[in-house]
Amino acid sequence: MSRLRHEWQALLTAIQFLTRVPVPGGMNRPDPDRSLLRSSVRYYPLIGGGIGGITAGVALLAAQLWPISVAVALALTFEVWLTGGFHEDAVADCCDAFGGGWTRDDILRILKDSRVGSFGGLGLALALLIRWSAFAAVPTEQWLIVGLASGGLGRWSIVLLMTWIPPVAERSSLAKDVGERMSVSECIAASGLALPATIGWGMAEPMRLLLGIGLLILAVLGWGRYLWRRIHGVTGDCLGLMCYGGQLLILLTASFQMPRG
Repeated sequence: MSRLRHEWQALLTAIQFLTRVPVPGGMNRPDPDRSLLRSSVRYYPLIGGGIGGITAGVALLAAQLWPISVAVALALTFEVWLTGGFHEDAVADCCDAFGGGWTRDDILRILKDSRVGSFGGLGLALALLIRWSAFAAVPTEQWLIVGLASGGLGRWSIVLLMTWIPPVAERSSLAKDVGERMSVSECIAASGLALPATIGWGMAEPMRLLLGIGLLILAVLGWGRYLWRRIHGVTGDCLGLMCYGGQLLILLTASFQMPRG
């Protein structure tokens, strides 16, 4: 497979993995090339920005007919349909596992359990509430640029975490499927592909963008250190929680109000 063809197929694989959009090619072929899963990770920030932009677009359209609170709720509902609730499921699983698991084996066992417990239900409900309220608090004229940034940078945080922390040994998961720890060159490539999602917000509010990126990096470092201490690696659910948490941080950065002196 030529380099250009491989990269195109990797892009299609990223779309297939992060959304329910039925695109041909990628892993939807007989005998697919498993290396595409690893190569697709660098495109996550690009596809994530697209998802965030679509969500913001739906919110803007809905706001023509409904109040802002309803429009944002409808947009987030559409995104859950678009992505299959991929990262929301990870939030619930991680809350159950790390909230109810005392030992490494307990945590890994609960992560594999498809049932949602009280920690998972409460954690997901609170995460959705924070995202809904923070998105609604962003000025409507900034919905598109902030939606792009939150979607792109949230997926970028996945790459950062995979560059720093290796996957849990002897465990089948997204982190294991896409290979071992990401290289620095792969992280740089993914960072470049995150730029299209951040240009608009960076031009409008560069200091907020820099603050959001700084908070996101600190969150990756904190979450990664916690994971290494508790389970000695990262799993697919842990990556999904990082992505959702990264989106929340960007939205909170975009919506916070400066104290009035």
